[in-house]
Amino acid sequence: MNFFGSSVSKRILIPFITCLLLSGLGRTPACAFGQSAPSQDNEEMQKKMDQLEKEMQDLKNQMDAAKQAAALEKATQEAAAKEAAAKEPTASPAETGKPAPKGTFNIYGAVMLDSGYNFGQIDPNWFDVMRPTKLDAYKDEFAPSGTVFFSVRQTRFGIKTSSPTKYGDLKTWFEFELFGTGSNAGQTTFRLRQAYGELGHFGAGQTWSPFMDIDVFPNSLEYWGPNGMVFFRNIQFRWMPLKGRNALTIAAERPGASADQSNYGDFIDLTGVRSDFNLPDLSVQGRFTRKWGYVQEAVMLRKIAWTDLNKTPAQDLSRQLLGWGFNTTSNVNLGAKDVLRLEAVYGDGIENYMNDATVDVAPQLEPGTALGVKGVAVPVLGVVAFLDHNWTKKLSTAGGYSAVNMWNPNGQQANAFHHGDYALTNLLYNPIPSFMFGGEFQYGRRVNFSDGFSVNDYKVQFSFKYNYSKVFGY
Repeated sequence: MNFFGSSVSKRILIPFITCLLLSGLGRTPACAFGQSAPSQDNEEMQKKMDQLEKEMQDLKNQMDAAKQAAALEKATQEAAAKEAAAKEPTASPAETGKPAPKGTFNIYGAVMLDSGYNFGQIDPNWFDVMRPTKLDAYKDEFAPSGTVFFSVRQTRFGIKTSSPTKYGDLKTWFEFELFGTGSNAGQTTFRLRQAYGELGHFGAGQTWSPFMDIDVFPNSLEYWGPNGMVFFRNIQFRWMPLKGRNALTIAAERPGASADQSNYGDFIDLTGVRSDFNLPDLSVQGRFTRKWGYVQEAVMLRKIAWTDLNKTPAQDLSRQLLGWGFNTTSNVNLGAKDVLRLEAVYGDGIENYMNDATVDVAPQLEPGTALGVKGVAVPVLGVVAFLDHNWTKKLSTAGGYSAVNMWNPNGQQANAFHHGDYALTNLLYNPIPSFMFGGEFQYGRRVNFSDGFSVNDYKVQFSFKYNYSKVFGY
């Protein structure tokens, strides 16, 4: 409000100020309001009042301009402060009085219950998974059909660390679960999964073989996974010249293989035959990544050999074979809610790298030779095709098919494993990120080599999974 510009204020203030000014000049005006002053004095005082009003208006304009300039300077300073904070989001050690974290220490794991019903028969040591190689090889081998199962063998514990160094990040990974295999098959006992360290572009220890691709594994409840995928944690030394979206890994891995002696161990003396692994397995993996997903190619080369310590000029069972394989895998993003997981693997003598195959070496008949038989590498093919779909942020489904096929040498027994099918579909719910439960339907099928026997199995499974994780900085 411009108080000095109103006509009312002029009528009130002009006589009052005139009286004060005349008093200051030594005059004695009539100061009572409503009493007129000489006209000459009034005109003079009016001019002074107009001048005073103009000066006060100029002063007000200057004050408004100063306020606007101050506001602009404050806004500029705040914007500069925000830009600096974005470049350096954390306070310096001098400001906080604490050293900035240089590494991480992550404790994680899960507690899991698997339960369900198996409508068919399976090896009791593998009661809580679906493995076609472990289904009955002849009628009622694992009778009776129909069993309820409960298991906590998927329960897991792990520790991961990462520390920056001048040679690159130093990483370690230690993890175990309770799923017994080998001599502990069927038991709930400690089983080492990961014992691996990495510095920069080099790593050593037990972890996923570069010949495999863990990203092909679907979001399933069934623990063992698709039978046609490569799945093997091996002890290795690896070099990773390229890391990141596009990667290259080369590894020397612990060698090993399994053999089927069939019935020939009954009439050929195999007591002096020993495996002879004097070279590591060689694996190479390359991955090419784009927005739509990735494609990965892996190659395996291995020497499989055995020596006959009791060899004679007439009989020498010593032999060496070349094992090899190619494994092509991919994840394809079909929009924001779907991921297609694909794999195709083929090779000779690579069965121990497969998720659910049998032997790497088996007998091949050779009529007319001294022994009439020799060991050969068994060809194998595996395929995987699964789709993971997210209905919502909390509700998801996985479904798909996998298969493995072996070209059995003619010296194997008639009921040797030849072909396996694997399929499942599920519905999973995550009410919170650290808890999941759901149900799953599973199918498995086994086909024997040459006796015409095959068997189907069906399972329903319900699982509850409780995850935990805590990251510490140091």
